Amino acid sequence: MPKTAQDEGTEKAAADKPAAADKPAVSAEDQLVREGDIAGDYLERLLDVLDYDGDIDLDVEAGRAIVSIDGGEDLDKLVGERGAVLEALQELTRLAVQQTSGNRSRLMLDIAGWRQARREELTDLGTRTAKDVLSTGESVRLRPMTPFERKVVHDAVARVRGVSSESEGEEPRRQVVVFRGA
Repeated sequence: MPKTAQDEGTEKAAADKPAAADKPAVSAEDQLVREGDIAGDYLERLLDVLDYDGDIDLDVEAGRAIVSIDGGEDLDKLVGERGAVLEALQELTRLAVQQTSGNRSRLMLDIAGWRQARREELTDLGTRTAKDVLSTGESVRLRPMTPFERKVVHDAVARVRGVSSESEGEEPRRQVVVFRGA
């Protein structure tokens, strides 16, 4: 069967396209920016459905996409008691990113500055507890916390010489234990 001009044009276009192996690899930073964009789009649609106002800010920090929602009146409802709704929304957003990108996401969601304020509160708790353990010599078991909360406390304890911490127990009752030791 003779080739038409359209067939030749299609073959030429296919030959001009670089092969998948020729495409430059996407950098980790670009991947995180894409995750943030996907998450931002997902959360924007959610806010529209709920008829909530909020400004979405995207950032990349410490190898994670960071998505923040600020500026709306009803945003406290999206945080919930002790951040429970925020944690659930973060997981749903991570799933939306994974479904779209095909990659597991570690993105962090903050709403109305709650997570940042909580980080400061937990840093203070970890530092105070570490100093108490150092002076009394008695170990302290903190109440159960989320993985985010435990990480913040562990980081704070690690900055105090002479004390250590570890997590014990099973989710969702996992706790930080602070004890004397290097």
